[in-house]
Amino acid sequence: MPQEKNYELSHEDVQKVMATVDIPACPVFVTDAMQEAQRDEPDLKRLADIITGDAGMSAAALKLANSPLYGASTRISSVRKAVERLGTKNIVCVVVAVALRASMTGLPAAWLEQFWKRTTLMAVVSSLIARRQYGISPDASYTYALFHDAAIPLMMKRFPNYGEVLEKCRRENLMLVDAEDNYFPCTHPIIGSLLVRNWGLPPILGQAIRFHHEADAYDVSDKTLPGGALSLIAVTQVAEHLLAELLDDCDLEVGTNLFARALDHLGISESDLDDLRNRVADAVAETAN
Repeated sequence: MPQEKNYELSHEDVQKVMATVDIPACPVFVTDAMQEAQRDEPDLKRLADIITGDAGMSAAALKLANSPLYGASTRISSVRKAVERLGTKNIVCVVVAVALRASMTGLPAAWLEQFWKRTTLMAVVSSLIARRQYGISPDASYTYALFHDAAIPLMMKRFPNYGEVLEKCRRENLMLVDAEDNYFPCTHPIIGSLLVRNWGLPPILGQAIRFHHEADAYDVSDKTLPGGALSLIAVTQVAEHLLAELLDDCDLEVGTNLFARALDHLGISESDLDDLRNRVADAVAETAN
């Protein structure tokens, strides 16, 4: 049996990446919200107070709580009510999403707006797919989808020619991570995994981000890549490919081979896939409203 490739980053590798790209620290309010949400009996009033302290978080929590995704017939205007309606796991998703977006600065506003619009949509669709799978956490899928490409803006900010490389990939239908290997000292999966570690998020998210572009991810041992992390990768690869189809966009991330492996891993049949396409289209329409 051939020896499995060594994917571990050495201390020197980590230090080199950290010195190459400025990885934002986790804001205190995110840590506070996560700690409160993880208590056996979270204090919803304290969670609401943390969220109320930031206008962006308040608006995001209310928007999600009043969205069709939660089948809400009665609109609410209170952050406390939003916390009660969404639950602690979904509220943490909101907190992390707003903080992550706010941490990415120094780039053209229009580009960032488009990037986060697509990323948020992918998180919604990933969560939707996870709900239809046994044993895959929808909120973990949402958070993973938010973070799996979060290093792209960091690289865009650090490397002046990164935008040109992105455009070359779109124009020539190239896989982004291959281009990063050719042009830069690090890739967005490695930086993204370190970002997740910096923010104190569950290690399974970092493992999934680290491997989400590895061609042999579906063949490595469970010891190297736990099944739970591989399932997060698969869910988001399906979400990303279906979104690219629906929006008639270039698929820079997944490609047909990884899409097929993701479907097989999740046990999604052709009829299931047709149903998913319809649900994704509905989710995109709802999010646009």
